[in-house]
Amino acid sequence: MIYFSTNKSSVPVSIKKATLEGLAPDGGLYVPSEIPRFSAPELQLLEEGNFSDIAFAIAKKFIGDEMPPDRLGDLIESCYPFDTPLVRLSENTFVEELFSGPTLAFKDYGARFLARLTGYFASEDNRLITVLVATSGDTGSAVAYGFQGIPNTRVVLLYPSGKVSYLQEQQLTTAGGNVHALEVQGDFDDCQRLVKQAFVDPDLKKKLTLTSANSINISRLIPQSFYYAWASLHLKSAYGLENPVFSVPSGNYGNLTAGILARMMGFPIGHFVAASNANDSVTRYLKDGRYEPKPTVTTLSTAMDVGNPSNFARLRHLYNNDCHAMADDITGISVSDEATRETIRNIFSQYDYVLDPHTAVGFRALETYRTASGSLAPGIVLSTAHPAKFLEVIEEVLGMRVNIPERLADVLEKEKQSTLIGAGYDDLVDFLKHLDQ
Repeated sequence: MIYFSTNKSSVPVSIKKATLEGLAPDGGLYVPSEIPRFSAPELQLLEEGNFSDIAFAIAKKFIGDEMPPDRLGDLIESCYPFDTPLVRLSENTFVEELFSGPTLAFKDYGARFLARLTGYFASEDNRLITVLVATSGDTGSAVAYGFQGIPNTRVVLLYPSGKVSYLQEQQLTTAGGNVHALEVQGDFDDCQRLVKQAFVDPDLKKKLTLTSANSINISRLIPQSFYYAWASLHLKSAYGLENPVFSVPSGNYGNLTAGILARMMGFPIGHFVAASNANDSVTRYLKDGRYEPKPTVTTLSTAMDVGNPSNFARLRHLYNNDCHAMADDITGISVSDEATRETIRNIFSQYDYVLDPHTAVGFRALETYRTASGSLAPGIVLSTAHPAKFLEVIEEVLGMRVNIPERLADVLEKEKQSTLIGAGYDDLVDFLKHLDQ
């Protein structure tokens, strides 16, 4: 399998080079030369498999012979020692809980796989990889703990000052060791801009081997397809239901892109709802075919506050820039903060189940889609974070205290370690130069 840039101006590369580079030299995102397909007999065999079996089968098709199968199997097993519950709230509605990993967020699935794969490839060349990451919340903590202690790597996290929850900030600033946190005086789009500029800076690339752990890195994106594949097959084997509609809380659109990959690989998925908040650039594109990003708006669902999502370039590539074809598979729905609060209250009242703000956006969008389309298909809402990561919102909306899992409570006792920088590119370069002194 080879990978080429969405900008089509860079030489095609192997999965190793795509992983270690993160962003292509021409500023594009790496995409596979073809989407591997699973045959009907292969899917039937996987129906009885566990999560690791399905993850291995998918990873093997993308990695090929660049890692021995036994090493890949060990890597997968070490990544996912936790469960991926599919919780049934009603006859036709499910929540896939993606927060059982170390940082209680769905980003653990991609970050742990990428960290181990990066470490394996870096050790082959005996070189130091600097992982540069922009985060609006959960990516930072997942990457911090995913890469913590991984040989031949160091991590630099950029997050917007005052625009992530307190618990998220504590997680991403207390890992220590080979992990460094930069508190940027700007928004997430500023953080993302700085990272992208660094990757195409020829002077910086002469001094450092840079890669990314955002979903702009293809090896962060591929493992996110695992839980779509698993849920679609488990829904069929455990409940006799097929072709679900996945409602995906969407910010940088890596999560949704991974779901599209799973569907194109042949897994039984019917449709997608791209659930956005007030940052609705892609939602508007799906309705009228015009992509007009706007400045980021701050909302309750902070990790989705992205005005110009990077992975939209991959989505356009996968659909050959055909907005009508994309809209056939994806319905974009924007959810207000008021509706988010209302959904948290309603779901708790109906099911005694607590949604974090991002999952609430996904749930409300699924309800809106069903009402508008009349769809009777089973629905799966991706629950992207444990509600305890958004204590202030949940306690204000529900008027109750939320139990904090022990591994979250532990980080509250640690001292924040971060460096405050401006939103100018020179501020980032100065910090990176200081790292090597």
